[in-house]
Amino acid sequence: MLLAGAWLQPAALAQKPAATTVQVQMRHTDFHVDSSIVLHIEFLRGELQPTSPEHSPYFDEKNSFRLAIDSARIAIAPRALGDLLNRYTFAYPGSPLRRLRVSVEKGQIKQQGTLRGISFTVLGDLTLTPAGELRLHPSSVKAAGVGVGGLMKLFGLHLEKLLKLRGVRGVRIDKDDFYLDPAKLLPPPRAEGHVGAVQVTDTAMLLTFHSRDSSRVKLLTIPDPKATNYMFFRGGVLRFGKLTMHDADLMIVDAEPKDPFDFFLDHYNAQLVAGYEKNTPDHGLIVFMPDHKRTPPLPSPQQKSTAR
Repeated sequence: MLLAGAWLQPAALAQKPAATTVQVQMRHTDFHVDSSIVLHIEFLRGELQPTSPEHSPYFDEKNSFRLAIDSARIAIAPRALGDLLNRYTFAYPGSPLRRLRVSVEKGQIKQQGTLRGISFTVLGDLTLTPAGELRLHPSSVKAAGVGVGGLMKLFGLHLEKLLKLRGVRGVRIDKDDFYLDPAKLLPPPRAEGHVGAVQVTDTAMLLTFHSRDSSRVKLLTIPDPKATNYMFFRGGVLRFGKLTMHDADLMIVDAEPKDPFDFFLDHYNAQLVAGYEKNTPDHGLIVFMPDHKRTPPLPSPQQKSTAR
């Protein structure tokens, strides 16, 4: 990698960096939660905040920072939301909910799965609370294919009593209503933000995040104004691999902008190796990366050893 100035240095030789926030701005980025769960980010403005005063944000350690969202438009496919609930939210031992599937049916959210081994279907309307939670209010509840909503009312039962969720991050149940906090549902890196609007289509749920303090939301001036799909990190201390960047000025640009930039933090180094970079007159760095789906994996340690 070509280096300019002294703003990048081997982490082992650098003094311990002070933990400071890093400003971030993204456009047209498909951000992988894992291999198949993807957040479609139309726009995002926020900060990478260190989770410890002793450590700055570090790409290779997702628990080292959290993403504080000031303003954003983020879409998630219903199927991806179901996978998110299955793999992370309800993946703990003894969870009453399993095999969840989420879809959209005539403008309503349809949840299917098993409750303590019994198949169920919940159809409901999705609205937004003043606190920024998504509220799913059931209009139809079926168990094993039989409508049970009337029986539940007759015996004074609610989903809250049947499920009894404890210690589940990002989900709560009040009587028969499901409440979701979208940012808290995500695995590390953790995210924080206030949802101000939600729109449901046949293919996605579009979440609009608004900062409670509008003065915080100021667009960053990017070093490559022609870029349409990118992630830009500015200010503070940012670490990735063996390098530490002080007064960060790092722009990651989609090398093939015909579709959204497909980025997977878990495999960012493979995308970095497959791309190319250039320095800016202000000692910043612009990295052009191919999409994750088009990036060959890095050789394993065994393959490297064989090659020698």
